[in-house]
Amino acid sequence: MESFSSLLRTASREHHEEVRGSAFIGDLLGHRLGVDAFARYTEQLWFVYGALESGARQLAGDPVAGPFVRPELFRLTALERDLEHLRGPGWRATADALPATLEYAERITACVRTWPAGYIAHHYTRYLGDLSGGQIIRDTAEKTWGFAKKGDGVRFYVFEEIPNPAAFKRAYCALLDAVPADELERQRIVAECKRAYELNNGLFEALGEEFPLTA
Repeated sequence: MESFSSLLRTASREHHEEVRGSAFIGDLLGHRLGVDAFARYTEQLWFVYGALESGARQLAGDPVAGPFVRPELFRLTALERDLEHLRGPGWRATADALPATLEYAERITACVRTWPAGYIAHHYTRYLGDLSGGQIIRDTAEKTWGFAKKGDGVRFYVFEEIPNPAAFKRAYCALLDAVPADELERQRIVAECKRAYELNNGLFEALGEEFPLTA
């Protein structure tokens, strides 16, 4: 029988490829967008992770979602430090969530309130993605805009409290495999994982419309 972590990985593979193939990310990684686009993306992540980490505090004692609340993953403080570097000390006064970002954050919050197992799907798609593909974005940003290696501007992508990402991912997959859910509930979580990718793609599409490719 396929493990739950493998089921999630297999079911989300197609959606993950869609994220990697998004025009906005392609333009960002292809050095075709300016630092303003990178800053705007970072700003949107702040709203998404605000929902994720507010939810983590609320679900810390939950028997299903609680084991996934790992402070070493938290990104909000790093995002705020990055935004201060990118936008200046007054960045909060101008921070603005795109409608697609609000939809994404609101779905996470809804899972926190009514369905902790659904929260796991969002936790999985975001944090494990950051530990993996996010490193490509960091490297590109450092080379393109001259940020200090793993310094201000890209601290979101630096997991200082996770010295061995591969080992951490293995432990995380073990947590997924131990989720107390029957087959029907696991299929619902898989569906929510796909929804999380779709919401993330919607965010990229909105950013792509705001930053169309320029010569």
